[in-house]
Amino acid sequence: MQAKQIHTSWSPKRILYSKKMAPYIFVAPFIASFLIFFLYPSIETIRMSFMSMEGFGKERFVGFHNYARLFNYHFGHAILTNTIYTGCMLVIMMIIPIVLAVIVNSKLLKLRNMFRAAFFIPSLVSALIAGIAFRLMFSDMDSGLFNQILHLFGKESIAWNMGYSTGILMMVTLDIWKSIGINMVYCLSALQSIPEDIYESAEIDGASAFRKFWNITVPMLKPTLIYIFTLTVIAGYRMFTESYVYWVDSTPGDIGLTIVRYLYQMSFQRNDMGFGSAIGIVLLAIIMMINLIQLRGFGMFGKEKD
Repeated sequence: MQAKQIHTSWSPKRILYSKKMAPYIFVAPFIASFLIFFLYPSIETIRMSFMSMEGFGKERFVGFHNYARLFNYHFGHAILTNTIYTGCMLVIMMIIPIVLAVIVNSKLLKLRNMFRAAFFIPSLVSALIAGIAFRLMFSDMDSGLFNQILHLFGKESIAWNMGYSTGILMMVTLDIWKSIGINMVYCLSALQSIPEDIYESAEIDGASAFRKFWNITVPMLKPTLIYIFTLTVIAGYRMFTESYVYWVDSTPGDIGLTIVRYLYQMSFQRNDMGFGSAIGIVLLAIIMMINLIQLRGFGMFGKEKD
């Protein structure tokens, strides 16, 4: 009888229904996934960045040699490409989604749900599949869509993927088509949470539509804009697919070469995992530094609240 009572007190059902154990059980999957898929790979990447991988299972400590190798033309060119690309995306993603959200939220617009769906659907399409379609549209042949547009203005066909500026334009255009809808949904969700009585009070005071937008809508969307800014910076610097779909085999003259594309080339095509790990650590540092600066700039970090 004593043995049966001990067994019952430690039964799995009793543990699962325990108020003390339940919180740990619920967070256990997250903690396990965090340790396995984030913390361990991060620590291993830092360790590998100080190693020279000379074959399967063969490692040699080289100190900061892999980081010293980053001072080369290709990596500098990749950082420049990612910075220009991210800057273009930030300007577009911080303006157009707000304007679209205001338009599709307007009660004067008919078929609002149809327009919302039309803007959102591209975000559900795979970047690889969309990239194939855009690669055909940016074809250097006369039948390419964008070359046909040039013909309407009396211009000759150009090889879009052979120029640095046009290469960035190709990548930005693809990402705008894919991402602008989901950012519009973020803004629309925040827009609908603003109380209507604030706008009504502004109308009584004689505020114009622009005044209401600038003095009410934009400040109330600040948390959402910070979120979009952060996501855009991360997506911009870790961008890979938008480059890969246009330049599958290589990037001629480093056109379209991004940091993650360079990491892919070094780690998997040239089997230099140590150097590739160093690239990944520097990429992480760049993203963290930019986001810390923007959080401080928005007053969300590093400033004492009154």
